[in-house]
Amino acid sequence: MASYVPQNARLADIGSDHAYLPAALALQGKIDYAVAGEVVKGPYENAVHEINSLKLSNVIHPRLADGLTAITDDDRIDTVTIAGMGGSLIAQILDTNPRKLAGVKRLVLQPNIGELRLRKWLMVHRFQIMAEQIIADDGHIYEVIVAEPSLVPFTYSQFELTFGPLLLEQRGPVFDQKWQQEFKRQQKVLKQIETAPVPPADKVSQLRRYLNLIKEVLNHDEGN
Repeated sequence: MASYVPQNARLADIGSDHAYLPAALALQGKIDYAVAGEVVKGPYENAVHEINSLKLSNVIHPRLADGLTAITDDDRIDTVTIAGMGGSLIAQILDTNPRKLAGVKRLVLQPNIGELRLRKWLMVHRFQIMAEQIIADDGHIYEVIVAEPSLVPFTYSQFELTFGPLLLEQRGPVFDQKWQQEFKRQQKVLKQIETAPVPPADKVSQLRRYLNLIKEVLNHDEGN
């Protein structure tokens, strides 16, 4: 995520926990200013401790606040990072205080799940996806989505929203691994649902459509 933060950024890291990301960026001299926002007192205190122990309190400002309310107009934030939570929650955080995004030129987001929901929010709110990366680390697969505001609306297909418009172009072994695992998981779910005395037709139909989408993207890889 740090690699997508522009040089000399004024950063707001929302859900900062120990403030590791802004601290690393400050130590590299990559950011001029940062807000480390945390809604929970324990993680907020961890951030305060980390910032003070590294003598970075002149650059990083910890705030105990909910989501984007950590940002004030005086901060002049131009970059927002949010990592380590579901895509729906990230979208909710962005949606709750859209005014706070007025001067923001870049979002760097790392949803644990629910990437489709987040991409849909970005599309609806005129943020163009500029970069995407998929990474395997310690048994988990993560996606990073980088988006910037656009004057013109961008439309992504359901296929692109599901798999990532730029990830579809890049593909690669981690991408394949993620969707092979997801295909097997959803196949099991479908089999369980179909064994019910009265299987919910809508749910069965929805799952079959989803499995067909995954099959399509995996078959495309095999075809290449």
